[in-house]
Amino acid sequence: MPAEVLDHANPAAERHDSAGMTLEDVLEVYAGRPDAAIVRLHSGDPTVYGAIGEQIEWCRRTGRPYEIVPGVGSLGAAAAAVGCELTSPMVSQSIVLTRLAGGRTAASMPDGETVASFASHRTTMAVYLSTQRPEQLQAELLADGKGYSVDTPAVVVAKATWPDERIVRTTVGELATELRASGIRTAALVLVGEALRDDREVQRTKLYDPAYSHGCRRRSAEGSTQGRPIPVEKRRLP
Repeated sequence: MPAEVLDHANPAAERHDSAGMTLEDVLEVYAGRPDAAIVRLHSGDPTVYGAIGEQIEWCRRTGRPYEIVPGVGSLGAAAAAVGCELTSPMVSQSIVLTRLAGGRTAASMPDGETVASFASHRTTMAVYLSTQRPEQLQAELLADGKGYSVDTPAVVVAKATWPDERIVRTTVGELATELRASGIRTAALVLVGEALRDDREVQRTKLYDPAYSHGCRRRSAEGSTQGRPIPVEKRRLP
């Protein structure tokens, strides 16, 4: 993550760079400071490929209180950077978050959870931690003709929200070539799916349809709506 993030930390705080630490090193910090308020600051989303499950298990086993404070995850940050909605009526109402199986992490992937198997659904997909293997990623997205078409939009977002953020817009058919040319290998998310297509006709949703009623709005007999105010707690300003 950008070093500037730590500008918000207390200058007197003890700091540890977890990049070179093992789980045992991290737990030693926790165990050696039982009364300290410890912040384990993650880039991206700590609950998606954040490797916090083993730390949660330690906290529960030792009775150490903990809290997960959500921020803007990499998926939301990447979609915002691209300027798109990942779900769209009649196009994609599901999002698959996954990664390539291979290398040292192959054993962690359950059977059936391959990019190729998910690609057959042709819904929006977010592929993490996979830009170092462009050809394999492209091949699994195509899935021998059973996955995405070659002209399906694909967007690579590297270092979303960072000062040196990069966005590469391409297609599944050109993904490997564009990834190789970009030099992007880490801290990147690959978004794939028809919801990313800029020139498609967007179908209107029911949410703001005058003929559609919900808990905060009633449809009139003529099809227009009658707004119903939402209760707001009134507080006195200091």
